[in-house]
Amino acid sequence: MMDLGIKGRKAIVCAASSGLGKACAKALAGEGVDVVINGRTQETLEAAAAEIRESASEASVTTVIGSVAEPACRDALLEACPAPDIIVNNAGGPPPGDFRDWNRETWISAIDTNMLAAIEMIRLSADGMAERGFGRFVNITSSAVRVPIPVIGLSNATRAGLVNFVLGLVPEFSGKGVTFNNILPGPFDTNRLRNSKAITQHLTGNDIAGRVGDPDELGALCAFLCSAHAGYITGQNFLIDGGRYPGNF
Repeated sequence: MMDLGIKGRKAIVCAASSGLGKACAKALAGEGVDVVINGRTQETLEAAAAEIRESASEASVTTVIGSVAEPACRDALLEACPAPDIIVNNAGGPPPGDFRDWNRETWISAIDTNMLAAIEMIRLSADGMAERGFGRFVNITSSAVRVPIPVIGLSNATRAGLVNFVLGLVPEFSGKGVTFNNILPGPFDTNRLRNSKAITQHLTGNDIAGRVGDPDELGALCAFLCSAHAGYITGQNFLIDGGRYPGNF
């Protein structure tokens, strides 16, 4: 088994009470990383924390109630982990629908949740990481960054905006031990996929893999990108979709 070289590091994993966020927190904790996780529902969050603790007894797991879209939640995350080595930015995707029905309030909510929340976590943490000489940012976005999906236009726009913002930071931080990478998941076995017929119709067809992804597969990729071995990997978009995207670029 490869030692990722991050035992004893400290991580904030956003929106980690279920799905892909929980898988990332679980994978990092399995490498001995102390994790701080947040979620909006106390019962679900504490159940996730208990599951992570059971699978990784050497790491501590701290919970923060709230949505990362709210400034108070971001402050609480950074109070619980004031000098993070790793931040995994993640948030529940905006609702599907028809762009004709989205007013300014709808757009601002999506931008706050799926773009500005991550940018704020970076703003509040990147310089400290650079001073300490080690930092890993992994942003969980969507395969829709590569191939926009009509029914989730809010996600298409906000996640693409985050990716382009992040890539603009790479030249300033690459020589300081801080990396920025994005994971672009296709269809994974999460509550969001199972509970949304509109999304499922567009995402579950995968004749290449014949299945949707297991969240733990994405968690393992996240953990490697956060590892001591990934310091020369930065500014990259990692599409993880079972080969569904039929192209090189």
